[in-house]
Amino acid sequence: MTIRTLLVDDEKLAIQGLQLRLENFDDIDIIDTCQNGREAIRAIKTKKPDLVFLDIQMPGFDGFSVVQGAMEIDPPLFVFVTAYQEHAIRAFEANAVNYLMKPVDEDKLADTIERVRQRLAEKKSSEEAEKLLNVLAEVAPDAAQDYNADEGETASRFEKLINVKDRGQIFRVEVDTIEHIEAAGDYMCIYTGDNSLVLRETMKDLERRLDPRNFQRVHRSTIVNLNQVRQVKPHTNGECFLVLESGAEVKVSRSYRDVVARFVH
Repeated sequence: MTIRTLLVDDEKLAIQGLQLRLENFDDIDIIDTCQNGREAIRAIKTKKPDLVFLDIQMPGFDGFSVVQGAMEIDPPLFVFVTAYQEHAIRAFEANAVNYLMKPVDEDKLADTIERVRQRLAEKKSSEEAEKLLNVLAEVAPDAAQDYNADEGETASRFEKLINVKDRGQIFRVEVDTIEHIEAAGDYMCIYTGDNSLVLRETMKDLERRLDPRNFQRVHRSTIVNLNQVRQVKPHTNGECFLVLESGAEVKVSRSYRDVVARFVH
């Protein structure tokens, strides 16, 4: 799959540097470059790229104005490239795939391209499923109903209650009440806001039991219930903290920053 890509930056050297780094990716096809926000909005609407690398601070329309201007159509994926760390949270709020600091690190760029590939694959799968459902609704309505039923069964296979044996007692914990889970070796510390319990189970096994639409890894040793998040606080080096319903704060490591973009709108 070729990823049609647009580069937007008011500095020619920055565009040239990014072009050179993107030459290492065979599936990246740079279809155009722009040096201001107005040009970028026009190019996005007419050329419909899959991906836009976007500077934030530009004269006239800044990067966030470009994102807003692209909302009139099916927008592309955005990766912000900037010299200013303080814009990170707004980038997540704009549902950016990633936020890269200048000069762009090659390893971080490679990680970003992989995230883009995953997002585009998920989008394509979703679109194909929707097309299939529309066709089924027209020619075989019974099959369409069965399809919807299967979707419901997929959701229902995740745990609603978890039995936790802790301190000689068995506690039945409603999954929706769990705020976050932290790993400690082969044990999981489950936090429900007003209580904490210890479960002997690996992180990997516990992840399989939880609905990924609600529970996401934000650190190699931490899972968070996204429905319990009340605030995002910026931190240094591209990291941030999630403030939960109870007031507890959980760090999101740089490797999992894209999780924030899934639920901050």
